[in-house]
Amino acid sequence: MTESNRGTPPPCCLRELFGQIASWARDRGENGRVQPAVETFYERVGGHPTFRRLMADFFSRVREQPELAAMYPADDWEGAENRLLMFFEQYWGGPMAYSGTRGAPMLKMRHMPFKVTERMAGVWADCMNLSIASLDLDEVDDFLMRDYVERACRYLINADE
Repeated sequence: MTESNRGTPPPCCLRELFGQIASWARDRGENGRVQPAVETFYERVGGHPTFRRLMADFFSRVREQPELAAMYPADDWEGAENRLLMFFEQYWGGPMAYSGTRGAPMLKMRHMPFKVTERMAGVWADCMNLSIASLDLDEVDDFLMRDYVERACRYLINADE
């Protein structure tokens, strides 16, 4: 090796290095930091089409539960479905549309106007769990969704029977 090319990687290594740099540049977020290529739960289970199916199935079940259905705006079922869709998509790693249009989720505060009893939370959870089952997710993803639903429902209880 001559003095003039000492420390210069061979051409094959340069191609690899430039390829890696190009990859890093593609993976940089708004803050300039490298964003790891991590698959979110949202992506893993099928993204928007999966969550749209979940909401359609869930709201069809809610409509069959008169007491639960009464908690939703009778003249805005579509709006209620879209709000829950945006919330679930954001929670599970999808688009941040919920916060972009509605602000911070603040679940407890948003549910305070409604009488959420243990029984009503259970009815809501039953409807959602049946809808989750209809997605035929793998065992782990199914568990993760059902676990979240159970915890969220318990958290939102704000009234006695």
